[in-house]
Amino acid sequence: MLRPVRRIVTENDENGKSRVWMDGPATNTITVLTELWTTDDTPGRNQTRVDRGAQSTQLEPPRRGTLFRYFQLPPESLVAHLSDAERRAAGRQWFADMKAAEIWVDSPLHPAMHKSDTTDYIILLSGKVTLVLDTEEVELKPFDIVVQRGTNHAWANRGTEEALLMAVLVDESWQREPA
Repeated sequence: MLRPVRRIVTENDENGKSRVWMDGPATNTITVLTELWTTDDTPGRNQTRVDRGAQSTQLEPPRRGTLFRYFQLPPESLVAHLSDAERRAAGRQWFADMKAAEIWVDSPLHPAMHKSDTTDYIILLSGKVTLVLDTEEVELKPFDIVVQRGTNHAWANRGTEEALLMAVLVDESWQREPA
């Protein structure tokens, strides 16, 4: 079960004074992700009263947009009884469930390897996580930060407790579009 996270969203009132618009648990979840906020390239988005956290439906941010999320990774020991083929099939399905099947990479390194057109800012809050890359692995401890720049990677929780992470994803795909 995903741990609830309190989300406080501010706004300006009709007189331009700041106030709290929403204060409560974030309720939009996608597999292990709790969606907190998203942006796109729409102008004036801070003036609308739309819960942008509820609008997120997929792993990747909108075109020219951002995603702010909280996510939890259970220990890999929970799927240790599965064969390699079963773990790989589960990884493929997991990305499909997050509407991101196209970024899943079938790799012998880890069943959740993926590569997206994003720059991601990730902070490990608790637990232990290993960043799996094509050529090396990096063990993280709480409050370590990763700037993931469109590389093939996976997150492996080889510990005994759930790992809790925060992430901001920034879409970079538009930079390759013809001018």
